[in-house]
Amino acid sequence: MPDLLIELFSEEIPARMQARAAEDLKKMMTDGLVEAGLTYASAAAFHTPRRLCLTVEGLTAESPTLKEERRGPKVGAPDKALEGFMRGAGVTRDQLEEREDKKGAFYYATVTTPGRKAEAIVAEQLEKTVRGFPWPKSMRWGAGSLRWVRPLHRILCLMRDEGGEHVVDLEIDGIRAGRTTEGHRFMGGAPFEVTSFDDYAAKLKRAHVVLSAGERAEHIWNDATNMAFAQGLEVVEDKSLLAEVAGLVEWPVVLMGDIADTFLGLPPEVLQTSMKEHQKFFSVKNPATGRIEKFVTVANIETADNGATILAGNQKVLAARLSDAKFFWENDLRVAKDEGLTAWTNRLENVTFHNKLGSQKARIERIAALARALAPKVNAEADQAQLAAEVAKADLSSEMVYEFPELQGLMGRYYAEAAGLPADVAAACQEHYSPLGPSDDVPTAPTSVAVALADKLDTLTGFWAIDEKPTGSKDPYALRRAALGVIRLVLVNGLRLHLDRFIDAQLLRHKIAPSNTKDSELSDTLLSEIALHGVFGSAVRTLLESRKEEAPEWVEAIENHKPDVSDDLLSFIHDRLKVHLRGEGIPHDVIDACLAMPNSDDLTLLVKRAEALAAVMQTEDGRNLVQGFKRANNILTQAEEKDGVEYSFGADVKFAETDEERALFEALDAADKKIAPAMQAEDFTAAMEAMATLRAPIDAFFDAVQVNSDNSVVRRNRLNLLSRIRQTCLQVADLTKIEG
Repeated sequence: MPDLLIELFSEEIPARMQARAAEDLKKMMTDGLVEAGLTYASAAAFHTPRRLCLTVEGLTAESPTLKEERRGPKVGAPDKALEGFMRGAGVTRDQLEEREDKKGAFYYATVTTPGRKAEAIVAEQLEKTVRGFPWPKSMRWGAGSLRWVRPLHRILCLMRDEGGEHVVDLEIDGIRAGRTTEGHRFMGGAPFEVTSFDDYAAKLKRAHVVLSAGERAEHIWNDATNMAFAQGLEVVEDKSLLAEVAGLVEWPVVLMGDIADTFLGLPPEVLQTSMKEHQKFFSVKNPATGRIEKFVTVANIETADNGATILAGNQKVLAARLSDAKFFWENDLRVAKDEGLTAWTNRLENVTFHNKLGSQKARIERIAALARALAPKVNAEADQAQLAAEVAKADLSSEMVYEFPELQGLMGRYYAEAAGLPADVAAACQEHYSPLGPSDDVPTAPTSVAVALADKLDTLTGFWAIDEKPTGSKDPYALRRAALGVIRLVLVNGLRLHLDRFIDAQLLRHKIAPSNTKDSELSDTLLSEIALHGVFGSAVRTLLESRKEEAPEWVEAIENHKPDVSDDLLSFIHDRLKVHLRGEGIPHDVIDACLAMPNSDDLTLLVKRAEALAAVMQTEDGRNLVQGFKRANNILTQAEEKDGVEYSFGADVKFAETDEERALFEALDAADKKIAPAMQAEDFTAAMEAMATLRAPIDAFFDAVQVNSDNSVVRRNRLNLLSRIRQTCLQVADLTKIEG
């Protein structure tokens, strides 16, 4: 069986595109070969800045001959129909066969497709792959029509079998396939020929090219960490930067340089971000002080002076970059100390958050009011939570964040500390953006939790208010991430919140901006009451009635408030919760059974119930109980539909005729005595366990008793007994939602 080697040699491919391109080459080629009838033992793809490589081992020498039987028109059909069939099948009249089946006599043709040599299939598929390659960006060059990410110079396409190797006959846009490649741009010497993949990889290494990106990355990391260790330092780990740098070099040469003393006072995150973004340098820190003191750069060439000239040039460029960062830092510190963070917050009046949602400053005011309302629920001090929310986004106006947006929040913490604000307020400036994903750390400090929740709830309610919800895979405002953030903040901190009330309050705030009312204090008070007691709560009604002349727009807004939008948003959050809990092993039907219960907007309560139900459903008693419940519910539902009455009360043990009936009465009485107080105490595990004890008496009842007795009194009593089963079980969860 032959082996295949392909190399597409070009100008430098952007590092961020290389890994995906190598996988695309592998997938497109192997899928095409298999579709054409070939099989193979293994395939691997490689990439360097100037080449994509594919090796396929154990390829079949040719595709099999295929025979396909096709049924044509009926015997006696018009000649034109018959001619069209013969033309499509590639046969003549004398090659047709007449056959009878239950629908009549038809013409049949046997179409034979001869096998093709692997070489021809490879040539065809490679041209198709190259011409249709899915580069994110591509270009044309010269007079040709081919598009590639950078000008394509060579195509190496070689097949090797027991008889030796030979070049696949192929030409694409004037580039003829061959067996020649070349090594490193500066150290590789003359082009050379190869005979196999092993020969190719070995000669590339001799020509100063490490073919494997993983090997290049490992070499970089080992050399960098060893250099740092020798000086008592540590390299700051950055996997994305390591992968990118490995895509910038074919022969990595690791060099360590110094950072001038004048820049060592900059925050370590500023140094790290500046060096990473502008220079692709790794940061090297002193573990004793946490300061960034040196940098690691990776050259693509060995030099006679061991990289001294390269380092000198890099240090010169780095000094210019860090001078800018130092200027931004010192300027921002002066503003924070002399004018305070409100100077920056006021500038956000001129920064639009969204054209339908107003400015960033207006958004900050909404978040601050909501954070204050949330504070008692998260054990935060209301004034601190409001203050933290008011300054949390101030750094968006700073020069440092303008230059390095990824430092937002972190710089806010530094500036808040410089302005003399309390430590928990400064921490909230950084932490309120978290969590940013399913694995990100969740804030636990009460002030940070209040601001983080307010920030995310304002985002969600704002975009729901203007009907800018996610659709399909599109989520331009990261609303799914915001919803997951709300979920994780609530669950990790064990918060007991009626989310629907806070959603209603914030939706109303979006509808009526504080600037449109005569008294923003009244607005804040009203919205706090709504968040705590509900939009239709008596406290809200009383307050509104006593001060309705001060804010008639509030009277109108609350009277016209419809829960549709808030219900839709809560449903969206529940959908994200389902995804989150499924990742933790809780089945979707268990979650649905708990969502159908009251207070499903209390996510902590909801998850406690779901975890308890999931645990019960792992037991045999739990699974069998559900079957017994469903049987009871189905019989009862059918009887109620047939009789036109509801059997929901009146079951009496004195009408029981069998021991199994009496035992079920006793079991239900005992279970009710345990379930009711357990539910009151929110001890769902105890309630579920009490419910599970009904499994045996329910099974025994159905084994021994015929519900639809000829005696109408007994039948009614038994149906009411089934209603007790339903009522008892539905106290805990809606078991009708459980599958199976």
